[in-house]
Amino acid sequence: MTELEEYYNKFNEEKRLNSRHGQVEYRVSMKYIHAYLDEAAAGKICAAASTGGETDIRGMIKLLDIGAGTGRYSVALAEEGYDVTAVELVRYNLGVLKKKAARVTAMQGNAMHLRKLVDDSFDVTLLFGPMYHLFGFDDKRKALAEAARVTKPGGVVLVAYCMNEYGVVTYGFKERHILECIAQGRFTEDFKTISSPDKIYDYMRLEDIDALNQSVGLARIKIISPDGPANYMRPFLNQLDDQEFEAFVQYQMAVCERPDLIGAGAHTVDILRKQLH
Repeated sequence: MTELEEYYNKFNEEKRLNSRHGQVEYRVSMKYIHAYLDEAAAGKICAAASTGGETDIRGMIKLLDIGAGTGRYSVALAEEGYDVTAVELVRYNLGVLKKKAARVTAMQGNAMHLRKLVDDSFDVTLLFGPMYHLFGFDDKRKALAEAARVTKPGGVVLVAYCMNEYGVVTYGFKERHILECIAQGRFTEDFKTISSPDKIYDYMRLEDIDALNQSVGLARIKIISPDGPANYMRPFLNQLDDQEFEAFVQYQMAVCERPDLIGAGAHTVDILRKQLH
């Protein structure tokens, strides 16, 4: 069993995603996923109209969820009628996903080697979990290149990253490991985290993400911060009543594209277009 598998066997991913800070991330991310599913649907509607046919448009839209975890996104989107394929490395997570969703085509697989999937297959591809745990530029590039390979020309790839400043502020200062980390040489001079596989997570800055996109040849549509300050203020979110919490979600939806806030939250979602041949 790998260290990653051991981690997820103990870590309650379902609990995180259903927490209030997890709900913020999920709801903002879903807003953008639906926007590009709607874009794909519009193309299918035009094609159906030109042939005079009537069909179930959602069922024609193929979505791939790489690193699907326990199926938070896969299950919900399959239940909406989309044709969803989920790939998950960790057996425990895959087992939970399969129990939840008969409508999802679920398989075990590695984000860097999607051997079971053919080129140009999916309208929308999610690469949300793997980039948190892949270390080094080359492995991340392999995963992004594979996501691009299996996405249709003109299709969209949404990629999630853990951001550097969240790791430094939370683990370093809030949890008071900063001096230990400095002594162990876990930061560069400008406090870029130097990660290794035994630390489970790898952290990014915007210039790192830009370099990956350039290396694979994917064009950015936009980049968002799906959770913003939610992870920093977990106890305060839990104190809000339902109406106040809903206002916070609406706030994050309103500001998630602001360039002055990108990179300050725990995560970003980079939204990329695969170019037409």
